[in-house]
Amino acid sequence: MSSTAPTILIVDDEIQNRKLLEALLRPEGYFTRCASSGEEALASIAEHAPDLILLDIMMPGMDGFEVAVILKANPATSNIPIIMVTALDDRSARLAGLNAGAEEFLTKPVDRAELWLRVRNLLRLKAFGDFLQNHSVILEQEVQARTADLQRFRSAMDATADAIFLVSRNTMRFVEINATACSMLGYTRQELFDSSPAEIGEVSLEALENSYDNIIAGQKIDVLVDTTIRRKDGTYLQVEVHQQAQKSGNDWIIVGVARDLTERKESAQRLHQLAHYDVLTGLPNRTLFYEALKNALIQATDSDWLLAVLFVDLDHFKNINDTLGHAIGDELLNQFGNRLVQCVRPRDTVGRLGGDEFALILLMHDESSYPTLVANKIREVLREPFEIQDQEVTISASMGITIYPDDATAHETLIKYADTAMYRAKQAGRDTYRFFTAQMNAEVLARHDLEVALHKAVENKEFVLHYQPKVLLKSGRIIGLEALLRWQRPGYGLISPHLFIPILEETGLIVRVGSWAITTACQQIGQWLHGAIGPMQISVNVAGRQFIEGDLEGDVLKALLDHDIPADLLELELTEGSLMVNTERTITILKNLKTRGVQISIDDFGTGYSSLAYLRRFPIDKLKIDIAFIREVTTNPDDAAIALAIIRMAHSLKLEVIAEGVETEAQLAFLLRYHCDQIQGYYFSPPLPLLELEQILLSETLDLVGMADSNTERQDELPITFKSAPQ
Repeated sequence: MSSTAPTILIVDDEIQNRKLLEALLRPEGYFTRCASSGEEALASIAEHAPDLILLDIMMPGMDGFEVAVILKANPATSNIPIIMVTALDDRSARLAGLNAGAEEFLTKPVDRAELWLRVRNLLRLKAFGDFLQNHSVILEQEVQARTADLQRFRSAMDATADAIFLVSRNTMRFVEINATACSMLGYTRQELFDSSPAEIGEVSLEALENSYDNIIAGQKIDVLVDTTIRRKDGTYLQVEVHQQAQKSGNDWIIVGVARDLTERKESAQRLHQLAHYDVLTGLPNRTLFYEALKNALIQATDSDWLLAVLFVDLDHFKNINDTLGHAIGDELLNQFGNRLVQCVRPRDTVGRLGGDEFALILLMHDESSYPTLVANKIREVLREPFEIQDQEVTISASMGITIYPDDATAHETLIKYADTAMYRAKQAGRDTYRFFTAQMNAEVLARHDLEVALHKAVENKEFVLHYQPKVLLKSGRIIGLEALLRWQRPGYGLISPHLFIPILEETGLIVRVGSWAITTACQQIGQWLHGAIGPMQISVNVAGRQFIEGDLEGDVLKALLDHDIPADLLELELTEGSLMVNTERTITILKNLKTRGVQISIDDFGTGYSSLAYLRRFPIDKLKIDIAFIREVTTNPDDAAIALAIIRMAHSLKLEVIAEGVETEAQLAFLLRYHCDQIQGYYFSPPLPLLELEQILLSETLDLVGMADSNTERQDELPITFKSAPQ
């Protein structure tokens, strides 16, 4: 066995194929040479014979068959193994290759592992064949030299990890065995010499002789078979055996190379486990669940049974990961999977589709109430807290149920419908279940169309800003504007924000659209600042996802710099809910922006869940009383008390107060009486497109009638005239 790396000649008219084969072979330590045609290959071989040839069949000029015939007809090159590489997969092409003398075939595209195995095995068998030829000469010339070479040969054989058997066709006995074979089978070398290959293979001597004769006759060249061999202790071992015949004087030697398949089969089993089962819970994963559902549908169809798909999604699971950590979240999923399995019968299937999404397949003969029973059982098992790392964790789940064949017959549709019903359960308040209905599907399709249209709207710049004035009560002047997003959908006109803004937030598109709104507002501030209108503050609504997924601070600072405007002319409006998302990061961003001069206000104040102590951590300038309290502030004592409490609390914290949704003279009088700072609403002006707004801003005055009760206690609470000029 040579200590130098084998040389492999790659013959292919396509340079890409040559480069690919070189790249696959070099990591295994082989030297490679290339030829682009049959003629160039023959010239290269004549100059320096390689150890193996990878030969393309289809080449212009001399094809691979002709090259193989020439090489096998020449005694000097006949022992060079040839692997034919072809895109042809028909039997006639393979027979022609065998007839030409090729030892192996590889089909394009070439599989890396198969290439390595076939090259390695052919090189090994060639080395053995070369030695056997030399060995025959040595036997005839010198017994002592034969003994030395035999020892070297045995050492080389013993060094390999595969079992090697050399069998004489004349005697049907072993003539050489390596140490690996002895170790693999549990025999000594002498015990194997004293036995027959037929014994360990547990085949008849006649069958083995016929097999060897077929190999010698060339009917099977480099035979590769998976078989079992019996160990000395009576156990059986699965092996992959390569066999080839070599001429040795008046005898033929059958060279067999056996590889233990135990490790490969274990690896294949592990790969199958990884490919089909969830690593965390051990439940079937999405792939296996889909296969199980297909099979269950066939069974249900054949047996005329019902089938239910139950889609389960944990409620607010993200909060568990964010607050307690992913380790506790993973253990929760694992324990939840175990509880799910306890809720169904053995013939049902439970799978984890990914994240906190699970699904069940329920086969039913005539138990139409079974899905409801399972759903309620799942809700019940979730009542008991999970014990994880000395902590009690409670959680609920939302479930959607769809029935075969009532709702659908295709497995993808059933899962989609169950998912749709699950979302309806979440909309109903969570910790419940819903069955799929046709109306749900119509709504899902409409929502899907809307999502697609919104993606196009972002790319096609279909959004515009409308502006609603804010009025300073003391002076009646327009003191600022709120920029409100509008969608000018082609063919539909203006779409209500209530229809598309929630979808922007759910899909994450709000990050891009929000950045655009900040830039557009700053651009407008800059145009007015250097024009007839002058400085005018604009407030822009900011979503919680802009803090987490976007670069809010960068967007704001870039917009201020690009349009050269004072930072205090930009105000960011945030809801209490968005402040509570990733609080520390949000506080840091807001403080940085506040340091630059950007104004911060809390929108819809009073409807969230932030405490006064919590709010004091944020750099806030203004509070905006939610429209829900203003709407009945003059008729509902509770709403009046809340509005008054917000005004007084804000002023005690030296914050300004804005009342939104002011629509009546009575509401205005109340706010004047209790010293609200600013108002915004349809009583003064609805949100306006840019051109209409600019006409108001450029007009000298705007008279509003009946603004307050004449029986007010303060002079500035009497009806006044609002000015449109900025303060």
